[in-house]
Parts: sequence; structure tokens; C-alpha cells
Amino acid sequence: MSKRITVIGAGVAGLTSALALAERRAEVEILERSERLGEDCCSWCAGGMLAPWCEAESAEREVVDLGRGAIAWWEKRVSGVERNGTLVVAAPRDTSEIDRFAARTDNHERVDEARIAAIEPDLAGRFRKGLFFPEEGHLDPRRALHDLAERLAARGVAVRFGVDARQIAADGRAILDCRGLSARDALPDLRGVRGEMLILRTDEVRLSRPVRFLHPRIPLYVTPRANGHFMIGATAIESASRGPVTARSAIELLSAAYALHPAFGEAEIVEMRADARPAFPDNLPRLVVKDGRTYLNGLYRHGFLLAPIFAERAAAALLEERSADESHRQRRRA
Repeated sequence: MSKRITVIGAGVAGLTSALALAERRAEVEILERSERLGEDCCSWCAGGMLAPWCEAESAEREVVDLGRGAIAWWEKRVSGVERNGTLVVAAPRDTSEIDRFAARTDNHERVDEARIAAIEPDLAGRFRKGLFFPEEGHLDPRRALHDLAERLAARGVAVRFGVDARQIAADGRAILDCRGLSARDALPDLRGVRGEMLILRTDEVRLSRPVRFLHPRIPLYVTPRANGHFMIGATAIESASRGPVTARSAIELLSAAYALHPAFGEAEIVEMRADARPAFPDNLPRLVVKDGRTYLNGLYRHGFLLAPIFAERAAAALLEERSADESHRQRRRA
């Protein structure tokens, strides 16, 4: 008889975990308090960069090691995953930032003005030095969430929207809680890290991969999406506020985008949105078992990068499997 499991939360943690469970033939249901996918979900605001080596610039080495398999996991399950690498550039007066970024990361190649122009023709003549991370990738988070939901539906797993599951009775089912910051009632060491983003649309710029611009005031990333849309993001503010984007952040994001390419100055602003990412004190995700529930939380700014491996770990733990990394640790202890 298959194990019955309730997953709470239909963000990237909940949907990836539900799929990992369903692929192991568990009987899964998903409960989501919002009325529709992405309505109250910080995953909806994500950049979708599958960039473990770039993340080493500001994250623990463990993020690199855990995130290496993310592209392959997503490619197997959703559409639109791109493996075009990541380009990192800086304005000529800030080229020392390239050296700093290079010293903190690996698996990249240094690129000059000609190579930058070959990689991204629309940036030709604008930057003298950069770094290219050829093995990285990206996806559109909103498309990926919809694809996950459809893949789950094909397996008979539906999302029940409009359900507040905080007080739900287990009724013989195991519970995997993936509520993000809403789980602070049970995980008091969670904190919020606010992120703000813009979506711009222009036909005057074409990019084939995420570009990280090492701007002196606000490091910027620009991620291309379909139909001339670009996601612009960067901010990481120690706050659980989910209020609208501030005027200062909007000005800084737009100014940095303009510095990357002046055509962004004439782009349409399609959307401005802010949300708060859940993070533990060490900024690394955790699986926590407490009061009969298993919690997967703390994905911080690495949701789409680290969700696959933690979803697999959560499924293995709930179904009492031994994961490959646990086996490796046991062999080392022996």
C-alpha cells in the first residue's frame, strides 16, 4: 500500500517535493491557501537562474555542490530550460569587480570585449572584461510552476486551492510543510529577506542568457524571458515586508538596467513586485521534523537551484529511503 502524504504549499518547494513523492508512487495531495498558482508565492518573483558557480560569490560552497544537478532535474520535468551559461560584466571603471568575482568563484572563463560581443551581440562595445560561466542555465519560474502542476495532475495529484492547512488533522497522512515564511509559527528562527523585481518588455534588446552586471551601488541581474520580456532583480533586504516595490529600489534597478544597455530606458514596465524569501540564520535550507510534521524550508534566494535536491531528500525521508548522500556519509564514517 502506498504511503499517503499531504504537502502544504504550492510554491517551488511544495511542487517539487510533491512530484518527487509521486514519482516514488506515494499517494499525494497538495493544499494551498491561495486561490490560484503563484498568487501568494515568492517563487513567482524568482529569477529562475540555475547558476551554482555564480552563487559562490556570496553563498556557502555547499550551495554550489547541492545545486550542480538542478539543470538536469528541471530539464527532465519541465519545458523551456536553457543551458546557455551566465555572463558577468562590469562597467570599464569597475573592472576590479570582475577580479573580485572571479576570485570567489570557479568554473568560468575570462572574456574580453570581442568575446563578450560574440556571446551577446547586443552588448558589443559596451564592456571590456567579463566572466563566462558556460555550464549554467536558467528557466522561467512561472512556466516551470505551471509545468510541475500539469505533470502532477497527469499523475492524479491536484492542488486544492483556498485551503488554510495550519490546523489540518493528519488523518493518518504524513505531512510535509512547505509554507515558506508562513511557517514561522513553527520555525521561529526563520527570517524574511525581501527581494524586489521588475519585468520589462522591449524589442530593442536581445539576450540569450542571464547577465549579471556588477554595478557599484546595486549588483543587477537581467534574465531573458519570452516575447521580449526581461526580469530585472537584485535586491536582498533584511525585512519580512511584502509591500510594494519602493521608489528607491525601482530607480536603482532601472538605472542599473539602463547602464547595462540604454535601450532599457525606453522599455515598458510590465510588472513591479516584491516578496520575502524564507531564510534560516545560515542561509541554507533545512529539513526539520517537529511535532509530527516534516518541514522543508529556508530556500532563501536559491529556490529553483536547491529545491530539486531537497525535494528528493524530503521524499526519501518521508518514505524511509536512504538517500545517496546519506549512504556516502555512512560509508565515510565506517
